[in-house]
Amino acid sequence: MSSDIPPSAHPSRRLSRATLGALPSNVARPAYDPAGVAPGIVHLGVGAFMRAHLSVYTDDILAAGARDWGIVGSDLMSAAPRHALAPQDGLYTLVVRDAVADRLRVVGSLHEVLAVPEDPAATLDRMTDPRTRIVTLTVTEKGYCQDAATGALDEAHPAIVADLQAGALPRSVPGLLTEAIARRRNCGLAPFTVLVCDNLSQNGTKAHGIVTRFAELRDPSLARYIADAVRFPNTMVDRITPATRDEDRQAVAAALGLEDAWPVVCEPFRQWVIEDRFTAGRPRWEDVGATLVDDVMPFEIMKLRCLNGTHSAMAYLGVLIGLDTVAGAFGDPAIAQFIARLWTEDLVPTVPPVPGTDIVRYTEQLAERYRNPNIRHRTLQIASDGSQKLPPRLLEPALERLHAGGSARRIAFVVAAWMRFVLCVDDQGAAYEISDPLATRLARIGRECGRNATQLAEALFAVSDIFTPALLAQAAFRAQVVKDLDHILTEGTRQALAACLAEGPPAKS
Repeated sequence: MSSDIPPSAHPSRRLSRATLGALPSNVARPAYDPAGVAPGIVHLGVGAFMRAHLSVYTDDILAAGARDWGIVGSDLMSAAPRHALAPQDGLYTLVVRDAVADRLRVVGSLHEVLAVPEDPAATLDRMTDPRTRIVTLTVTEKGYCQDAATGALDEAHPAIVADLQAGALPRSVPGLLTEAIARRRNCGLAPFTVLVCDNLSQNGTKAHGIVTRFAELRDPSLARYIADAVRFPNTMVDRITPATRDEDRQAVAAALGLEDAWPVVCEPFRQWVIEDRFTAGRPRWEDVGATLVDDVMPFEIMKLRCLNGTHSAMAYLGVLIGLDTVAGAFGDPAIAQFIARLWTEDLVPTVPPVPGTDIVRYTEQLAERYRNPNIRHRTLQIASDGSQKLPPRLLEPALERLHAGGSARRIAFVVAAWMRFVLCVDDQGAAYEISDPLATRLARIGRECGRNATQLAEALFAVSDIFTPALLAQAAFRAQVVKDLDHILTEGTRQALAACLAEGPPAKS
């Protein structure tokens, strides 16, 4: 989200509870009075995805009559969401955009908006409110302060070091969760459920380990309490949600006759699979489209690999070739053919059976979603945080294929494209910046190694946060990555892609 959201020139014409009655009849609005909703959820990370997914499911729950599940949103990084949404009483416009038209809906489930950088104490107060029964999170992979190689808490992370100082008011995810749980225990309040909604493999389990370790460094008895009493269900979330653009704000203002500082655009598709393990109750999200299960793992693997893995592939190829959006990249016949083979040859074979799901049909639906020309999901945005995203999305399935005696030929090409992406200039010579927790280190490697494929690949293979010893032991895979990288560097991404596609499917083992 942009931090420079323009202030409203006409506050009386701003979307708010007071102006709901002025909305055109073709714009859906809350089927309840938002002022009459009590908070039951605190959400950390008030980004576009949260407002296109969790908030919408919860808005449906409130409309069905459950008035005690309003959301208090707090952003860990910026006050911009609060500045945009607080003057609007938390209301915002959801733009569901398909290939034909937009459908607009004002969402009312966001009860209050806070900002940790401005007032961390206020967020902790809401987390310790007896009415809060669930804390949800969308803070991206890097928000958990994890060691990318192990998934454990990065105890040297500056935010963790700061939060462990005596008397510190925490600002990190592990610090905030631990402090809030400690305060509730001291007050005799039941713990809340921690519901992670980020694209992490076994996201709840991973967050549980990170928070428990942080608590152990602070107070071993508190760590034991968290391990025994606090539940962290795993989830799988899915809805393509590009960043909001000024053109979106202008289109929404024209449709509403009101200004909305931060509408959110998304595709029609949505999916939410949740392990049904809650400490103190939950909304009946299954009544409004969510799937409650005992084990989310098959759904998670399917989504992380088939959707997120191909998203990353299109992102790196698209940026290098000069294709700005997913629709533009998938509209390129060579990239579309490559993604189809990436699914068929490398990714789908690693997906376990998923209850109620035809995996081939699932990938066909993904292709339909990628073709939506009105969802401007930027490839450079998706390409961010590659050091965190590559392992679960592509490197883990590659290792599984190789251990099973199969091929990871298409994944090797994507890894090579990512290595080429680190050079921060596309095939046309246009420069870009990489956004990644390891950005400084990656950029330095790119500068030092330049266009020498062997040196660049070996320097990046040495980044243990990304590449495990088990994968590095696969000599043929490493050699293929270097070969592909050299081809990309010398002939260009498009020609290297054509050569990769000219190869037949791998021989069956």
